[in-house]
Amino acid sequence: MEKTVNQKAWFLVLPVLILVAFSAVIPLMTVVNYSVQDTFGNNQFFWAGLEWFQDMLSSDRMWEALWRQLMFSGIILAIEIPLGIFVALNMPKGGFWSSFCLVLMSLPLLIPWNVVGTIWQIFGRVDIGLLGHTLDRLGISYNYTQDTLAAWFTIIVMDVWHWTSLVALLAFAGLKSIPDAYYQAAKIDQASRWKVFRYIELPKMMGVLMIAILLRFMDSFMIYTEPFVVTGGGPGNATTLLSIDLVKMALGQFDLGPAAAFSLMYFLVILLISWVFYTVMVNLDKKGM
Repeated sequence: MEKTVNQKAWFLVLPVLILVAFSAVIPLMTVVNYSVQDTFGNNQFFWAGLEWFQDMLSSDRMWEALWRQLMFSGIILAIEIPLGIFVALNMPKGGFWSSFCLVLMSLPLLIPWNVVGTIWQIFGRVDIGLLGHTLDRLGISYNYTQDTLAAWFTIIVMDVWHWTSLVALLAFAGLKSIPDAYYQAAKIDQASRWKVFRYIELPKMMGVLMIAILLRFMDSFMIYTEPFVVTGGGPGNATTLLSIDLVKMALGQFDLGPAAAFSLMYFLVILLISWVFYTVMVNLDKKGM
């Protein structure tokens, strides 16, 4: 007897497909169109082929911005992932204080990105900001608008403050899924705290940590609002990340062709690195590491 296949479920998916087409596919095709054409205004376009892609690949400006972006994302991941795991391990596992900590950890995630940038812009000012004024009174030179190191320190600490909670909450969810029997067996075997973490907690958290790493990498690699509000990409081009450089090119200089080619390569880099992260984490998970 042949099994009857009901295709009516596609009608439920159709609105989502239409929405995705209007919100993602059509704008993407517009960008692709701009990336292979040139215009002098008046809605007149001329075929340029791969000229803009070649210009971007040979542009020192793009490679320098890419290097700054990779360095920023690498520093962010190196700080937030271990710190988030540490916070999750030390959070209460149940009761009132567990709920209190969960709510407290969620608060930074509720603040809009532009507000986060404004908070840290004021917080770091020497004249009225708590951080800047305190460091100045201690005799420590700190000016994120003129000093490169201070600017990098500010945007990194700002991102760590804003997003470490996400890693901690995901890691905490992974810890809560571990049955008590695992801990009881470890206690009977007199396993050390490090061995409990290494062989019980870390493997059980691998799934959520993979999600945390992917989310934090993609978000940090596309970050724009917070550093732009705080430093504007300065001093000079010290904190001009890829997204800031792309916006300057598209809206500041109105170079639509190069900006479109730039954005497509930007998208492919994010896609490639995310795929590498995912593949590595899945392989580690299969090996039980």
